[in-house]
Amino acid sequence: MKGLKIVTIGGGSSYTPEIIEGFIKRYDELPVKELWLVDIAEGKEKLAIVGNLAKRMVKKANLPIEIHTTLDRREALSGADFVTTQLRVGLLDARIRDERIPLSHGYIGQETNGAGGLLKALRTIPVILDIDKDMAELCPNAWLINFTNPSGMVTEAILRYGKNKKVIGLCNVPIGMEMAIANLLQIDPSRVRIDFAGLNHMIFGLHVYADGEEVTQRVLKDIAAGNLGEVVKNIININWVPEFVTGLGIIPCPYHRYYFKKDEMLEKELEEFRKGETRAELVKNLEKELFELYQDPNLDSKPPQLEKRGGAYYSDAACRLITSIYNDKRDIQPVDTRNNGAINGIPADSVVEVSCLITKDGPKPLQVGELPVQVNGLVQQIKSFERITIDAAVTGDYNLALLALTINPLVASDKSAKLLLDEMLEANRTYLPQFKEYFSRK
Repeated sequence: MKGLKIVTIGGGSSYTPEIIEGFIKRYDELPVKELWLVDIAEGKEKLAIVGNLAKRMVKKANLPIEIHTTLDRREALSGADFVTTQLRVGLLDARIRDERIPLSHGYIGQETNGAGGLLKALRTIPVILDIDKDMAELCPNAWLINFTNPSGMVTEAILRYGKNKKVIGLCNVPIGMEMAIANLLQIDPSRVRIDFAGLNHMIFGLHVYADGEEVTQRVLKDIAAGNLGEVVKNIININWVPEFVTGLGIIPCPYHRYYFKKDEMLEKELEEFRKGETRAELVKNLEKELFELYQDPNLDSKPPQLEKRGGAYYSDAACRLITSIYNDKRDIQPVDTRNNGAINGIPADSVVEVSCLITKDGPKPLQVGELPVQVNGLVQQIKSFERITIDAAVTGDYNLALLALTINPLVASDKSAKLLLDEMLEANRTYLPQFKEYFSRK
């Protein structure tokens, strides 16, 4: 059996031990021969630390997986079978700005929602499209598995503007929902299936099944009663108003709190902001602790502290997907992929996050039809925001960026959007070469 070459761009990330663990667990059905961890010069030290931990993990597992670390992306990509992306343009300091600038004006500050999500997309999409060009030249048959946020927008940018059509976006939120609901039902996660539909960080569970029997109403009653518990580490877990959940009739994801509980979420965020404890600042401190752990020459497994980072189940999501493609498993998984008519009313070339049949030829979306009327409007509004943001990221068109931010329901004001956009563009000038015309006029 031919060994696989897998490349992880952003390999110096604190998430990397998750994916190493995932490949180790699945080695019998996913024979990885080479794993290349790639990063940029600013991440050289972290890359070395993570690379050494990865080598210790592989050695402990007694597997013939070669771990390579490099700052040369093109060297790594040559002949790759799968490429995963988990990069952050501007590092965590950019995320801190994405959160603190909106909060300083009284708006939600979050890395993938609202103004923060817009700026992260503007910084990230041109870099991902450069990676796409390299892949088209050096590994044209490779699958790109994108975990870089905002995952849905990044994936759609490649499918609409890039060369590679073998790209799939991924998020750990749906698998976190599956795990939380399995825990609620006190059964193994393998016995739970959820029909997912929506967008990245805007996904809903339409139906929940346990051992093939629909249990949606039972789960909704538990969610209304506040029994679900924490789904992801990076979202404040505020209980829903019970009558709202009953009226909604489908399962919300944690990110819906930014839209359906905006006042409470903003109040909590402003409280953290005033104490200098935004999520981004907490993550930066946590990263420092993690890398101190990773440097321990006796550490040869993923430390449990990594789950606090918000990346829990990453290995189960990314490695499960790669394994299913490689083995043509034809199982059902939620991923970000071209809509192609799966959800009515969303353009065919737009990316949706939906349950798919995973085959050797990629994901085949399960047909959803119309989204429930109670959420269709919000999903359509966010899709408009996403499409226009992607166009702005590719073209550097200031007017489109302003339009996108005004459309977003977390801002919803052209005057406020302009104030936020101008300040955030200036704070990110180094990472926005496509906006050179805008900056030249200032």
